Amino acid sequence: MAEPDTIENFIQVMNRASEPTRAVIAQQLKDAGLYKGKVTGKFDVKLYTGLVELGVALKAQRSFQEKFGQTPISVTDYLQQRAAEGADEGTGAPKTTVSTYVTSPSQTAKLLDTVAEDLLGRKLTKAERSKYTRLVNEQQKKQPSVTTAGKGFSSTRGGVDEQQFLTEQIGATAEAKTNRATDAYAIMMQELGGLR
Repeated sequence: MAEPDTIENFIQVMNRASEPTRAVIAQQLKDAGLYKGKVTGKFDVKLYTGLVELGVALKAQRSFQEKFGQTPISVTDYLQQRAAEGADEGTGAPKTTVSTYVTSPSQTAKLLDTVAEDLLGRKLTKAERSKYTRLVNEQQKKQPSVTTAGKGFSSTRGGVDEQQFLTEQIGATAEAKTNRATDAYAIMMQELGGLR
């Protein structure tokens, strides 16, 4: 009997695999409940952690199979089996998942500049951008989105409205308040025809 493949070898294969291949494996891990967060094709800590967890479960499965004289299951077959079981769960009851979406500095930068130009009349400095990105990320970690899905329905609640949050944060600064007052004064003077 050939030696069954190992999770260590599978992890090395995933390290060298293409992004689309890794994305398929990550989705299977997520369906099996072994991958946390948004599915990507990157070989990163999330994928590695999911694969390690798969290895722990596979070891228990193979131990059971060995004890009862069954043929050891391959890594890919076991992953597919777990993904199918995770997606079905046999009960038909709604499944609730909690997702934390944390934006990167590049994703937040354009939104920050738009909000800052509206409220401050200028773009943010690098330090300010870093500060507000950190605040958004902290809020995103505190308020994950919760999705409940069942047969024929899906609903999502929670999460962070990044634009609203940034508008509140930047709008509460003294500079934004001064800028609004200056804009209001300029509009009033324009309406009155200016000083004569």
